[in-house]
Amino acid sequence: MTDDLDNDGLPRLPALTGPAVAESLPGLARVAGSAALHTAGWGVRTTTRNWLRVGKAVTSRDEAASLIRDVGSYVGALSEVARQVSGGVPVATALLRAGESLGGGTAAPERREFAPAPVVDGQVVGSRPQTLRDRGNELLARSRDVWSQDDRHPAFDRILDELAPDEARILVMLLRDGPQPSVDVRTGGPIGMVNSQLIAPGLNMLGPRAGLRYLDQVPSYINNLFRLGLIWLSREPVRDHLEYQVLEAQPDVLGAMHSVKFAKVVRRSIHLTPFGDEFCRLALVDEETASGDLPEHEAPPEIDNGP
Repeated sequence: MTDDLDNDGLPRLPALTGPAVAESLPGLARVAGSAALHTAGWGVRTTTRNWLRVGKAVTSRDEAASLIRDVGSYVGALSEVARQVSGGVPVATALLRAGESLGGGTAAPERREFAPAPVVDGQVVGSRPQTLRDRGNELLARSRDVWSQDDRHPAFDRILDELAPDEARILVMLLRDGPQPSVDVRTGGPIGMVNSQLIAPGLNMLGPRAGLRYLDQVPSYINNLFRLGLIWLSREPVRDHLEYQVLEAQPDVLGAMHSVKFAKVVRRSIHLTPFGDEFCRLALVDEETASGDLPEHEAPPEIDNGP
């Protein structure tokens, strides 16, 4: 056995001591994790224990070195690090180069490529169908991925496919202008005090204020936005009661009030949910607007606040 090989017959890793190695620990962890991710044999056997090892490698140089040893024979990462260090390259530089190569650059010499299997409706052809537990385990594995930078909610892409253009305008208006007034018209008078009947629910000015194309579709838009969890309908009025003077002078509100002998108006409001606020900032406005001074949107206190 030569001086370049260790007791297991693998290339020797430079001594993991000293301040230079301490500074390069993130690079060592990156080599370890990238090697694991890009190794077909190791990836097939991926378990929760293996991913815990990858996470531990971020803070433990011994665990990082051990993980590289386990997968280094497949990707050549260990050999490349040892070769560069023996040639006088600093440990940190060698680790950084190896991490960049594994993270998306030129493939390592010993890495083998495989043709991707065909996928139909999100399922690899020839593989067994994924169970709910399989999908749940994948989700938990992704939650432990210390290199993931995607903090966007996965539902946002689907939501964009289920929005009408007018609905997007409503959301942007709510984001910029805050909660909007809405009213219910009910029967009033002495009889209304005992048994009030709903005449016209949820009348509002979302259509004109957001510049919608199809004003008659506003009730459907509200139902869809509520279904997607982007808005909530409060039983409480907005803080500025002057907003209701304009709304209550609208033809549809006056028509509902004049349809019965005695009528009363119950003031409500329409709000963005925090989920809707995040969606609007990421998908519907530019970065400057999203980071600007916008109204705060509170979470709904009610649990039965359907349209």
